[in-house]
Amino acid sequence: MKLNVGNVVSLKVGMLKNNPGTKGVVFNNYPDFDDDSKVGAQIIFENGEYDGFSADDQDYYLEKLPTKTLKEHANYEFKNVMRVSQDFKNGFWDEILK
Repeated sequence: MKLNVGNVVSLKVGMLKNNPGTKGVVFNNYPDFDDDSKVGAQIIFENGEYDGFSADDQDYYLEKLPTKTLKEHANYEFKNVMRVSQDFKNGFWDEILK
């Protein structure tokens, strides 16, 4: 699965106090730690929790949704997770996660 910043996913299994089916949005991509030819994805979920998923983990835990990526989310510039959390609290992710 190829995930880009701004893509919307749903959880296949419960985790991070989220039930299966909970939506999340990719806020950052990074070189996969196990294989730098693959890309990992950091995702924030509806409840504000976030985590990183290796390319292999993405297939197990996530389903990519056919939701339109919004321009402001596709162009999100990751600085640090504190900023991601603050953006969540300020409602930046509300439109795409609801």
